Amino acid sequence: MVFILFYYIWKKYPTIKTTYSEEQLIVLLKERNETGFHHLYDNYSGALYGVILRIVQSKEYTEEVIQDVFVKIWNSIHQYDSSKGRFYTWMINIARNTAIDYLKSKSFQNELKNQPLPDFVYNSKELSITNDSSDYIGFNNVLESLDVDKQELIDLAYYQGYTQNEISDKLKIPLGTVKTKMRNALIKLKDLLKDYQ
Repeated sequence: MVFILFYYIWKKYPTIKTTYSEEQLIVLLKERNETGFHHLYDNYSGALYGVILRIVQSKEYTEEVIQDVFVKIWNSIHQYDSSKGRFYTWMINIARNTAIDYLKSKSFQNELKNQPLPDFVYNSKELSITNDSSDYIGFNNVLESLDVDKQELIDLAYYQGYTQNEISDKLKIPLGTVKTKMRNALIKLKDLLKDYQ
C-alpha cells in the first residue's frame, strides 16, 4: 500500500525531525507531501491503534485495519473540513468506522468461522487496553470520569458499533433518553478532552 511504501522509504532515509501544527500538517497532506505523511504516522498511529484495538480486540486484525485507516486518511484528506471539527476527531471517526466495517465484513466473519476455537477466543488480559502500552492517550482515564451509564453508552456506540435504536432496545430505555444521555456524555467528553489538545 502507498503509506507502507512511504514509511519504509522514510525509515531507510530518515530526515531531520520537524514539528508541524495541525494546520501545517493538513496543508502538507493536501499537497501529497510525504514528509507530512510520515509526521502524521509517527504522531497519530499510536492513538489510532489504541482505538482500533479496543474495537477489534486482536493485535493482528488491528494491524490490518490501521493500514486501511492511514490509506483512507491519505486518500480523503480533501474531504476534511475544519469548520466541522478537529482533525484528530475526524481521524478517530475514520478509525472507528473502519474498524466496525472490518468486523462486519464478510471476509472477517468467514475467517472467524474457519478458525479453530482457541485461535479466536482472545486473552482479554493480554489485549486489554487498560494497560499503559496500548492506551496511548489515556482515554480510559477520561472515560472513567463519566457516570457509569454514560460510559456504557459510549462503549456501545463508539466501540461496539451499536446504533442509538439498538442501544435503546438493548438497554430497554426510551430512544429519547438514549439520545439525551449520549449528547450529555459527548459534551462532557469534549470538555474533558480539552486537556489533551
